[in-house]
Amino acid sequence: MSDTVNADPAELAKFSELAHRWWDPDSEFRPLHQINPLRLDWINGFSPLNGKRVLDVGCGGGILADSMARKGAEVLGIDLASKALRVAQLHALEAGTPNIRYQEISVEALAQEQPASFDVVTCMEMLEHVPDPASVVRACSQLVKPGGWVFFSTINRNAKAFMLAIVGAEYVLNMLPRGTHEYAKMIRPSELAASCRNAQLDVLHTRGLEYNPLTKRYWLSEDTSVNYLFATRRPG
Repeated sequence: MSDTVNADPAELAKFSELAHRWWDPDSEFRPLHQINPLRLDWINGFSPLNGKRVLDVGCGGGILADSMARKGAEVLGIDLASKALRVAQLHALEAGTPNIRYQEISVEALAQEQPASFDVVTCMEMLEHVPDPASVVRACSQLVKPGGWVFFSTINRNAKAFMLAIVGAEYVLNMLPRGTHEYAKMIRPSELAASCRNAQLDVLHTRGLEYNPLTKRYWLSEDTSVNYLFATRRPG
């Protein structure tokens, strides 16, 4: 890859514009607050976070990073959206979150600086927002220690995902700001699995994330047709 940063300026601007609302559980980021306990427990189930060195790639306002630090991990959150990072830092200060820091750096640049440095790497709801997701997967693999875990979550690319994740969530239910997701950038599980294999990551578990708009409840399931999560491991 060239020296250009693997980020879409329009995507960064979009999330920076909303940064001040990140920690409002009734804002556009409400879905992230609601799914966070599910994601946290899922990650912690594979690799108990207490005492681990953890990297959260594309951390945004720090919802997942903060909760992992509260599980006893030493957490670094990285992002390229400056305003979101400032919100994350401010929240950590106000909440007195231990063992957490944030840095404005691309995952590829960090991989050059600190290869094989982390026990756990998380990259949630981020791959569908970058021009070259395979480059992010490679960098995550470079950053994790041999035997360490890398967790991804993203959105499938098919007609059902288009109807539920874009039309439903953004235009009908107004759960997310319009324009949050682009159909062409969504990633099929087979494509993400290929990127993982090419980056020497073993895909060990997949889970789907489902939502019922009537009960407003999320849960993990076997259905990966819309939102899904991968638990991968770098061979030790």
